[in-house]
Amino acid sequence: VQLQASGGGLVQPGGSLRLSCAASGFTLDSYAIGWFRQAPGKEREGVVCISSGDGSTYYAGSVKGRFTASRDNAKNMVYLQMNSLKPEDTAVYYCATDPFTTGRGPCFSWEYAYWGQGTLVTVSS
Repeated sequence: VQLQASGGGLVQPGGSLRLSCAASGFTLDSYAIGWFRQAPGKEREGVVCISSGDGSTYYAGSVKGRFTASRDNAKNMVYLQMNSLKPEDTAVYYCATDPFTTGRGPCFSWEYAYWGQGTLVTVSS
């Protein structure tokens, strides 16, 4: 199981970015997928989780309405579209997966065994 996140960068407040997560070694829709982030000096927090099977999503309140997660099973890709970015969205963003969690409800990092390397998003003017 391997994950590789990409797409981070510097963006001005109010701007947009799309993160990508390339998955390999497993069938994408059979595993839950989570996007997490960790800001300097803070704990890792769940941003959005995509359930296995039907791909339902659960967003953290801080990003709901601004971020949209999706997956392309044919391409083995997961995406995180981030709009209306704020300085407090600055963090390293990770994608993660696990075969045993459903991915329904709030995202907890301890439920995910496999992690990508992270991509840095900086929101600043």
